[in-house]
Amino acid sequence: MKHRPSRLPDLIHTWDVRVFDRIAVSRASAADPVLRELSTAANHSLLWAASAGLLAARPGPTRRGAVRGLLAVAGASAVANGILKPLLPRTRPGFERTPLVRRLLSPPESSSFPSGHSASAAAFVVGVSLESPLAGALVAPLAAAVCYSRVHTGVHWPSDVVAGAALGAGIALSTKRWWAVRTEDAAELGTSIEAPALPKGRGLLVLTNPGSGTDDDMSAVISKLLPEAEQFTPDSDTDFNEQLEKRISGGRPRALGVCGGDGTIVSVAESAVAHGLPLAVFPGGTLNHFARDAGVASVEATVHAIESGFASRVDLASVIVDGARSVHFVNTATFGGYPDSVRLRERLEGKIGKWPAAAVAMIGVLAAAEPLKISLDGLPQSVWMLFVGNGQYHPSDQVPMSRRSIGSGTLDVRYLPSKPFLSRTRLLIAALTGTLGNSATYVHSVARTLSVKVTGSEVALATDGEVTADGSDFTFSSDDNGLVLYRDR
Repeated sequence: MKHRPSRLPDLIHTWDVRVFDRIAVSRASAADPVLRELSTAANHSLLWAASAGLLAARPGPTRRGAVRGLLAVAGASAVANGILKPLLPRTRPGFERTPLVRRLLSPPESSSFPSGHSASAAAFVVGVSLESPLAGALVAPLAAAVCYSRVHTGVHWPSDVVAGAALGAGIALSTKRWWAVRTEDAAELGTSIEAPALPKGRGLLVLTNPGSGTDDDMSAVISKLLPEAEQFTPDSDTDFNEQLEKRISGGRPRALGVCGGDGTIVSVAESAVAHGLPLAVFPGGTLNHFARDAGVASVEATVHAIESGFASRVDLASVIVDGARSVHFVNTATFGGYPDSVRLRERLEGKIGKWPAAAVAMIGVLAAAEPLKISLDGLPQSVWMLFVGNGQYHPSDQVPMSRRSIGSGTLDVRYLPSKPFLSRTRLLIAALTGTLGNSATYVHSVARTLSVKVTGSEVALATDGEVTADGSDFTFSSDDNGLVLYRDR
């Protein structure tokens, strides 16, 4: 009687040989040189680096997907090639099984198990898909071809490829533990309210700020869709609010509009609240966190809301500095090392770009920072940084990525205590392992108001990414549903 393999390794090997030999005896075709070159192009993940460069050219989910994909590739390659191959050595298939036209010029000599190319391919496509399913779908056929090419060229058994792909996909999915996927769903706003319906934008005054990244195309779109709206660009050498106040006094508009980034939005929002006017937001800045979270990232949807009179109430947070000056913010207010990193970023971004400058600045400032002695609602604390968000941010146990609500009248409070032993090192480890929620180096709470008093010299306050004030006594609060925002239903 013929022996039948019963152990799992024997069953896998039998399957490997059957599938490998079936592929090896398949007819020669024009795909042979293509798959050979594709397999070579994926060496050292160069193919995925090039793909990421193309995807990163488009901001938003596609760019985030490129970054997440590369991070997943780095993790998958390290585990597959640096850990599993040495621990689980396996002989590669014999080259005599594979036709000469398919063989690689420089075949690998490392362990066959698992396939590092397959791990990187799966890691990249899954990482991209987490942020942008459409981009992931476009990259998936390329990744599948790379995985198949490793068997087609005779350098891996099929199970090597399956194991490698599973490893890469798992590592890509694990990135969600330390870097949450940003949802594109709008936050929950306050109560719906009827606002003035302004056909063709009649009665709407729109401030457009080219300095925040707004291009001429956006201004042209607004003019085309709302031809009767008054649109003006403020003089960058004069205070925006002063110029806006003069326009409001002279024209008496029925609503205000703003086309710019978050810093520009909060300036116009202050005037809108002060005059009891609804606000229309047209996302036109480099960063549009508020527009995205509030669900007004589409110009066409905002135009429809303006002409129909659809609006909702939204929270506008504020902080009183040293009992005198009041500063509003639509996203976050921070102090500690963060304002210093903003200043350093502004000095570096002209040389190396905004995002690299932000990363360099944050790492440098946190490494050299001195603990900040403060009291939070009367309770003494020593912190590296403090963040106060307008609304409820998500997730609570990781670095916040988006908001669940901007209509609950609450503040999202997070700070990094400096007291725990090796706090900065433990903070980094917790961030990388996705355990911030259980770490003593990261504290999160929700409040209606917050009092912060600084011991010692004044500190800088940053609101919505810009350094706006210096002080030692800060009282945070939320103007519950204080802003009326045009938003389509």
